[in-house]
Amino acid sequence: MQRQRVVVIGAGFGGLFAIKALRKAPVDITLINGTAYHLFQPLLYQVATGILSEGEIAPPIREVLKRQGNVDVRLGWAQSVDVEAKTVSVSGPGIDYTVPYDTLIVAAGAAQSYFGNDGFADYAPGMKSIDDALELRARIFGAFEVADLQTDAEAIDRWLTFVVVGAGPTGTEMAGQIAELAHRNLPGQYKHIDPRRARIILVDAVGAVLNTFGDHLSTRALRQLHLLGVEVELNTKVVGVDATGIEVETERGHQRIPTMTKIWAAGVAAPPLARKLAEAAGAKTDRAGRIFVEPDLTVPGHPEIFALGDMMNLADEHGDPLPGVAQVAIQGGRHAADQIRRRLAGQQTGQPFRYFDKGSLATISRFSAVASVGRLHLSGFAAWLIWVAVHLFYLVGFKNRLTAVMHWAVSFLGRGRSERVSTQQQAFARQAIRAYGDPFERERQQNKP
Repeated sequence: MQRQRVVVIGAGFGGLFAIKALRKAPVDITLINGTAYHLFQPLLYQVATGILSEGEIAPPIREVLKRQGNVDVRLGWAQSVDVEAKTVSVSGPGIDYTVPYDTLIVAAGAAQSYFGNDGFADYAPGMKSIDDALELRARIFGAFEVADLQTDAEAIDRWLTFVVVGAGPTGTEMAGQIAELAHRNLPGQYKHIDPRRARIILVDAVGAVLNTFGDHLSTRALRQLHLLGVEVELNTKVVGVDATGIEVETERGHQRIPTMTKIWAAGVAAPPLARKLAEAAGAKTDRAGRIFVEPDLTVPGHPEIFALGDMMNLADEHGDPLPGVAQVAIQGGRHAADQIRRRLAGQQTGQPFRYFDKGSLATISRFSAVASVGRLHLSGFAAWLIWVAVHLFYLVGFKNRLTAVMHWAVSFLGRGRSERVSTQQQAFARQAIRAYGDPFERERQQNKP
C-alpha cells in the first residue's frame, strides 16, 4: 500500500494528539510548527507569576515524538495552502519551502483578540505564548521593584495597581495568583513599600465571573476572589488603554484606572491562516475568523483537509458552538486520525465528530478551585485536587510532571516563587521610566533650592 503523506500544521493539543494517534498507521507525517516545543497553554499564567518555569510546560517536540519514526518535524510558519495542487507554502528561518500533502490537518491554534483595538497590545499583553508569559512576569515583578523606588504616594499606587481584563478561566486564575503574590508571597521583602497595598482589579464586560460554569460556581468563584482581595468589576467595558492607565465604561459612567500593569485575558481569534485557508477552499468563516467545518471536521468540499480546535466553528447537538478548550482540540485530533485510518483501510468515512464534555476547571488560589463535571459541581479543596490531577495527567513527560509537583509544593505549601527571574525585567524598567519618568530625576528636581 502506498504510504499517504499527512501534513499537520500546529503542534498544539489537536495536532500533537492527531500525530500520536497515527503512530502505527501507514503514513508519513510532516509536522510544521513555528516553535520547537509543544505548549501546555492552560498553565501559562503560572509561568507569568513565577510558579513554573517555561520548560515545564513546553517540552521539545522532537523529544516528545522521538520514538515515532513516521514523523518529520519541520520548523516554520505556514503561509498559505494551495488546495488544488495540495501543497502548503511555509516560511522557515531564512528559507521558504513547499510541502505536498495527501491529507492536511490544520490545528494552528488561536491568537489574542483585542476586538478591533490592536493598539491595546502595546500596553496590555495577552497570554498566548511563552514570550507573552515571560514579558508578563517581567511586568508583574518589575512593578513591585519600581514601586519600591518611588517617593510619591500616587506613583506607588499606580505601580501597585494591576488590572486583568477578562473574567474567564485565564483572567480569574491570573488575578488570583497576583493577589497571592501581593498578600502572601512578597510581604516582608521590600523596605519602602508594603506589597499588601496592591490593588488587583478584574474587569469584564459580562455580568459574571466564569460565566460558562453556571451561576452556583460563578458565585463561589466571585466570593473567593473577594476573600483574596481582588476587586471585581463586571458589566465593565474597556474603551482605552495607554502606558499609565486604562479607560472603562461602567454602569456608573466613564472611569479611568491609573495603573502601570495591564493584562489582557479577554477574547481569542483564529490565526490569519484560517481565513487564507477558507478563501482558498471557498469556505465560510465567523466573526472571529474560525472556519465553519463539516460534522466530520473537514473543510466543506475538501474531505482531505481537517480543521481542528480553535480554528473551527462547529455546533454541538444542542446548536451551541463547541468551546475553544483543550479537550475539543484533543478529541478532534483523535477523530481526524481515526478518519484517516479508516480511509486507508477502505472503510466508510465521514462519521460526525462527537464531543464528550469532560467538564471545566479553574483554580482561584492555592487549595481553592471550581470544577464542573457533568452534574457534579465542586468548589474549594476537592475541586483543587481534581484540577491538580487533570493537569498532571495532560502534562507531557514524566520529568515535567515531577518538577511541576516540586514547584507547586514550594509555592502552595511554602511562600516562595522559584521562577521570579526574567531577562526582560531591565528592559521593562527602562520602558516604564520612559513612560512615567525617572523617579530619581523627579526627586532631584523637587529637592533643588
